Amino acid sequence: MSHPHPELKAAPPLPAGGLRVVALGGLGEIGRNMTVFEHAGKLLIVDCGVLFPEETQPGVDVILPDFTSIRDRLDDVVAVVLTHGHEDHIGAVPYLLRERSDIPVVGSKLTLAFLEAKLKEHGIRPRTVRVREGDRRGFGPFDCEFVAVNHSIPDSLAIAIRTPAGMVLHTGDFKMDQFPLDERITDLRAFARLGEEGVDLFLTDSTNAEVPGFTTSERDLNPAIEQVMRTAPRRVIVSSFASHVHRIQQVLDAAHQYGRKVAFVGRSMVRNMGIARELGYLKVPSGLIVSLRELEKLPDNKITLVCTGSQGEPMAALSRMANRDHMIRIGKGDTVLLASSLIPGNENAIYRVINGLTRWGAHVVHKGNAKVHVSGHASAGELVYCYNIVKPRHVMPVHGEWRHLRANGDLAIRTGVDPDRVIIAEDGVVVDLVDGRASITGKVPAGYVYVDGMTVGGATEASLKDRLTLAEEGVVTVVAIVDADTGALAEAPDFLARGFVHDDTTFEPVVPVIEKVLAKAAEEGVGDAHQLEQLIARAVASWAFRTHRRKPLIIPVIIDA
Repeated sequence: MSHPHPELKAAPPLPAGGLRVVALGGLGEIGRNMTVFEHAGKLLIVDCGVLFPEETQPGVDVILPDFTSIRDRLDDVVAVVLTHGHEDHIGAVPYLLRERSDIPVVGSKLTLAFLEAKLKEHGIRPRTVRVREGDRRGFGPFDCEFVAVNHSIPDSLAIAIRTPAGMVLHTGDFKMDQFPLDERITDLRAFARLGEEGVDLFLTDSTNAEVPGFTTSERDLNPAIEQVMRTAPRRVIVSSFASHVHRIQQVLDAAHQYGRKVAFVGRSMVRNMGIARELGYLKVPSGLIVSLRELEKLPDNKITLVCTGSQGEPMAALSRMANRDHMIRIGKGDTVLLASSLIPGNENAIYRVINGLTRWGAHVVHKGNAKVHVSGHASAGELVYCYNIVKPRHVMPVHGEWRHLRANGDLAIRTGVDPDRVIIAEDGVVVDLVDGRASITGKVPAGYVYVDGMTVGGATEASLKDRLTLAEEGVVTVVAIVDADTGALAEAPDFLARGFVHDDTTFEPVVPVIEKVLAKAAEEGVGDAHQLEQLIARAVASWAFRTHRRKPLIIPVIIDA
């Protein structure tokens, strides 16, 4: 397997006739998926998603891919192709279109509908191109064919990109459920046909590459969901992703079967299910959906609520119910069904919600104690099937953390792909397909771009480090009034501390330390206020660590007397 090397240089110009592939997100992480293809001076972007922040990134709303490497070439972008409508694939499109609003956005009916609703909130009207499986369209020098794949959201597509340099097949997110609820299976006949023609580079979803066997069919969840609807003594509150149309379909069918009415709760859930219903992806039995107001008049055992918040998001409906901060009061006899996965890194938040709900007397059914969730991604057995059907010349695992990418690469090798032709790349690593061989040739910047409230890219690693310091160590402001002539303290400094444990006498011992620093500075003729502030900050910081084993953020302020 060829691995990226930290010492990679900037990539050289692309040789004539070659195809360049650069993932700006989605490699080494689950989220922020975005891949840029370059051929004949033009760029094609596949997906443009966001990554959700972890606890070490306080105050960050979402994380975007870094557009730096394509910013001065936005006019060369012929299209953005979206494989499906999940946030980690479409969430950053508004930020890309802010930089050039007329880039054609290509996707299936449901994907574009979800995207347009999102763009409306940003006040952007996109140029869209609707495609469906079986379509073949040219965008500049890229000839794109769209292939049906099954995933946890309807209308997902894989994409075959043909150029004179060779053919790339990108699976997008997919699995091979043989009995999908919408009867639209992953089109392995198309995969086989493309394989016959010759796939030079196969980009495959790695999320479940470590999971042996096959991903369970969505239909296998029916018994567990039905059991909840049948046996729950009072209300049933279901939490799911606001885009998981198939899962919500099963909930609606089971509720209907056992004579319950359903209301949607939460802005994104109401919006997305409205779109899915309008476009015919969600089949709603007549009279099943009612408003919250009508629902309140029904007996408890006839009530089902479908809401967001399955990942423990602090503002989502379910977390607010667990915290008693929602109009819906959870009580004894209520059943809460978490029909969703645990996103890595979110476990604590989810268990916090489960504990909160249980405390109010609810019975919580989740994937840990019942069969109420299956993954949207292919397990090892399915991936191996694909390698054997497609017989690709090169494989580049995508969409996963390091362990997933490596596991996926190992599977490809076990099916007979030459280990030298399995490329494990990271975000920003440049892979060039030239004369039928793919190799790593360099790298481009692909850092995290933080969205913090209304600012994009304003929060940096340094400012997040400051926030963590503030959270963990506190802050001490030192106000020193310095005599302009002598450079000595005119009076005792003031100390204002927050989050740093102290009393009235804590800072007395540091006064001589400050005096000493100022005396030395005067001796050396340092009188510049900024330099003096730096010296004081360093002295107080080392004193705080020496005597209190703390590293507070120190803010020095010098006032000339």
